[in-house]
Amino acid sequence: QVQLVESGGGLVQAGGSLRLSCAASGSIFRFNTMGWYRQAPGKQRDLVATMNTGGNTNYANSVKGRFTISRDNAKNTVSLQMNSLKPEDTAVYYCRLDQATRNYWGQGTQVTVSS
Repeated sequence: QVQLVESGGGLVQAGGSLRLSCAASGSIFRFNTMGWYRQAPGKQRDLVATMNTGGNTNYANSVKGRFTISRDNAKNTVSLQMNSLKPEDTAVYYCRLDQATRNYWGQGTQVTVSS
């Protein structure tokens, strides 16, 4: 089993920055993908950014140039540095780990950007 624990998030003004972190524990495979998804009220959960153990990244177009994902494979952690935040970035952000045919989710952390 795999557990994901997120930290960070909170309330910030538009144009500000926040950093999210996620730590994975349990049965972690050598090759996996970790990343962040977000869900705004009344909307579906969407990909924000992912990074695999090889360092390959994938970003949503809406966050390119503003958000940066990073990870520490030895510690099984992933972080998301969010700069130039906009009110439309307001959502619950979820950490996710994919390995083999399974995926695991964190409990979510609220990010609120005020205008």
